[in-house]
Amino acid sequence: MSNTENQLKQLLTTEVKIPQHVAIIMDGNGRWAQLRGKKRVAGHKSGVESVRTTVATAAKHGVKALTLFAFSSENWQRPESEVSVLMDLFMFVLTREVKRLHKNSIKFQVIGDLTKFSSKLQKMIKESEALTTENTGMVLSIAANYGGRWDIAQAAKVLARKVERQELNADDITEASLHEQTSLAELPELDLLIRTGGDYRISNFLLWQAAYAELYFTEVLWPDFNEAEFTKAITLFDQRERRFGQTSEQVTNKN
Repeated sequence: MSNTENQLKQLLTTEVKIPQHVAIIMDGNGRWAQLRGKKRVAGHKSGVESVRTTVATAAKHGVKALTLFAFSSENWQRPESEVSVLMDLFMFVLTREVKRLHKNSIKFQVIGDLTKFSSKLQKMIKESEALTTENTGMVLSIAANYGGRWDIAQAAKVLARKVERQELNADDITEASLHEQTSLAELPELDLLIRTGGDYRISNFLLWQAAYAELYFTEVLWPDFNEAEFTKAITLFDQRERRFGQTSEQVTNKN
């Protein structure tokens, strides 16, 4: 039995600390395709299956919230043909996959600045969110035309407008009040941030939310990210000591 299989067995048969909120930067689709002599868009299409597997694995193991970085605000700079395919894939997911999510009581939402998307896509997003809004299972958030700096800036604008309307004093603005205006404020704190594809950066993703998240980087390209790879990340999360500014002794005594 391989080490990965052992980790999967451990996760399934022992009491492992499961992260409540996991976020993933799904990187490596284009390189995966190029390594196989295919166009980059083939990698994006193959990556959809990894999304299905990851959502199913997260829900099976009791993850309460899963946030996937699908399209950043910087991705508009990519070739027009690739952006077009990504938009088509997005609409495909909204048409086909959301019904499966609803069947499994998963709540679906999209975070980001949606104003740059077509009116048709915006309508499909609203309909998909409405369909699953009462679901009580895991929350699946798709970050599309999203940037961490944008998220913080739009939260600051909300508070600034409250100050303008004299509903809030500037001196009363706190980290908590700013947090309440960010995209994922209603979800559990981010526990684990995963990036596939071999790069060691978070690329303007969930900058506010990732303040105390555990970071996990893997060389595995996104289309190859399967249940075993996800299990490996969760197993390593279980082994991390999360101190939140305290000493190891304080954490040990508290437990």
